[in-house]
Amino acid sequence: MYPNTLEKLMEYLKVLPSVGQKTAERYAMRLLELPKEEIEAFANQLLLVKEKIHRCAICGNLTESEKCRICEDSSRDKEVICVVQQTKDLIAIEKMGLYKGVYHVLHGAISPIKGILPEDLNFQSLFDRLDENTKEIIIATNSTMEGDTTALYICKMLKSNENLIVTRLASGLPTGSNLDYADKLTLMHAFKGRIKQ
Repeated sequence: MYPNTLEKLMEYLKVLPSVGQKTAERYAMRLLELPKEEIEAFANQLLLVKEKIHRCAICGNLTESEKCRICEDSSRDKEVICVVQQTKDLIAIEKMGLYKGVYHVLHGAISPIKGILPEDLNFQSLFDRLDENTKEIIIATNSTMEGDTTALYICKMLKSNENLIVTRLASGLPTGSNLDYADKLTLMHAFKGRIKQ
């Protein structure tokens, strides 16, 4: 129905979350309306993001330098590490404005059905960064089967460390929900009511 070049653009747009055929068509048509200079600036920005953004050497958060802003911030409590599945979960917690510790981003969750095993995620650097100064690990994985499996794995791996408090976000987050969809108040209550594992 559409010219091949436009169809190809729509296929690329559909790889984005929540973009189906109709949304891809709308986006493609809107892009066609933009001046060539804006399209070039947009394309250059996409390339620049891919070139400059990488994972923090310490926590796995997205950054343009070796360490992210949170790991660089000397006012953050480095004794408390909040483990999240994705950077977007970290952003949701940061927007809450309550948490003052540091993070560790796994970049996914354990899901044998999808072929995602512990070695495919950012676990080793989490275990490597733990030292005698680490007091608490807050598990802030999603309330899904994959999030629960990931939380259980973390608990199992840290079980031998008797001086470490391991907690998980509590009430307010319904089963099957993602952190980045939780409203600020719900997330705040879940954070304050976290449960020792």
